[in-house]
Amino acid sequence: MREFDFYIVPTPIGNIEDITLRAIDVLKTVDLIACEDTRTTQKLLNHYNISTKCISYHKYNERERVDFFINELRSGKKIALVSDAGTPMICDPGAVIVPELIKNHFSVTALPGACAITTFLSEIPRAGEEFTFVGFIPRTEAQIKKIMSDNMAHNVVFYDSPERIINTLKAIQACRGDVQISLGRELSKLFEEVITDNISNVIEHFKDGIKGEIVCMVYAQNNIQESEIRAKIDILKNKGYSNKDISVILSSLFDYGKNDIYNLCID
Repeated sequence: MREFDFYIVPTPIGNIEDITLRAIDVLKTVDLIACEDTRTTQKLLNHYNISTKCISYHKYNERERVDFFINELRSGKKIALVSDAGTPMICDPGAVIVPELIKNHFSVTALPGACAITTFLSEIPRAGEEFTFVGFIPRTEAQIKKIMSDNMAHNVVFYDSPERIINTLKAIQACRGDVQISLGRELSKLFEEVITDNISNVIEHFKDGIKGEIVCMVYAQNNIQESEIRAKIDILKNKGYSNKDISVILSSLFDYGKNDIYNLCID
């Protein structure tokens, strides 16, 4: 099997047994493992009797570690990059060092393995293959609404924290109405839960709280024009226009009657 200088190695997102034989072999044979949190990675290594040295590599020290890793590679050492869970560079560190390694002519390879996005998408109903992944969704309501308004014709997939997800869903509901969503938490763990329903029912389902890492998909809107009008109504209301003025303005831009738009304004 061909040897590489730098290996990108996925690690389990929950169930510790969700790791490939090749990943275990690579982690045993490289000289260094770059990881987000050495304590988290050490638990995995101990489980599989791996004694390779770990060194921290996270979003706060990515750039300062680049020269160190390049010097180690120049001395002939092999390095593996892991994240706390899942696949590096998918909302995890790696985006800084990989371009530098390629620029310096080191060989880089990525192993297939655990990833929350593909795990989640494999177990929810979808009509097509296309989706838009936005990573961790922004925190502000305005940013959330912009993403949802800009992607009404696409399935939108995002990560979020249990502390923020309900507020995120309420912001989406305000922008997109009672749209259908799928929400997954604790994927591959004992209390895994995936629910597909209208967003109002999902909010109600988790009204007493939610735990675990979250991945969510907002389904593409069937009636895109109405959703666009609702988004424009929000913008014009924020600028101080009255419902009457909004109905006149938007009825001239869309194939919608003034009374219908006025009713959307007061809905």
